[in-house]
Amino acid sequence: MKLQVAIDRVTLGYAFNLARQLDDVVDIIEFGTSLVKDYGLVEIGKRRPELTHAQLLLDLKTFDEGPYEFEKGFDAKGDILTVMGAASSDTLQGVYDVTRHRQGEMFIDLMETTDQKVNQIAGFENVIYGIHHSHDATAGFNAVSTVEDFHKKFPKIKRISVAGGIDLATAKRLADQGIAESVIVGSKIIKTEDPVASAKQFMEVLK
Repeated sequence: MKLQVAIDRVTLGYAFNLARQLDDVVDIIEFGTSLVKDYGLVEIGKRRPELTHAQLLLDLKTFDEGPYEFEKGFDAKGDILTVMGAASSDTLQGVYDVTRHRQGEMFIDLMETTDQKVNQIAGFENVIYGIHHSHDATAGFNAVSTVEDFHKKFPKIKRISVAGGIDLATAKRLADQGIAESVIVGSKIIKTEDPVASAKQFMEVLK
């Protein structure tokens, strides 16, 4: 199972420095939506750290103007870009076409997406589908049971990622479950005294 570390609500300089430190430790480094909005794709593209191992995911959360935003995201040297599953079919098809042309990867964020809509958009080949518990949501979230239920409902979706307050114990259970391709961890790594050491702990339970 892959580990994706979400870096957000920090300065861009700190994000780049931490990305370089995490490069040889984790699989995917995410620059979160707030970071992208605060500093912009042009600035990120100018200063993007040269990563030798980890992929860089830019969490655009694209909802409209999809092809334009994805072109700019790939121009900024993002390896993986995100689009909202609740976006229109034309937007999703448009960003999928750009992704294939640019030889990048596409991540569909399923936050607040209905089962009916997931069924409609489940046919994209080699795309990551992200089960995402909202940061603002107050209700509890059981990542393990949610992934299991999702897999049963949508068996043809092969690449699943999951995010939402995941700690070491939950990460271990997800790894043992063997359904999700990747787990996304933010504050449980980024807000610790030693994010690199914390990331290594997560990698140990995931591998």
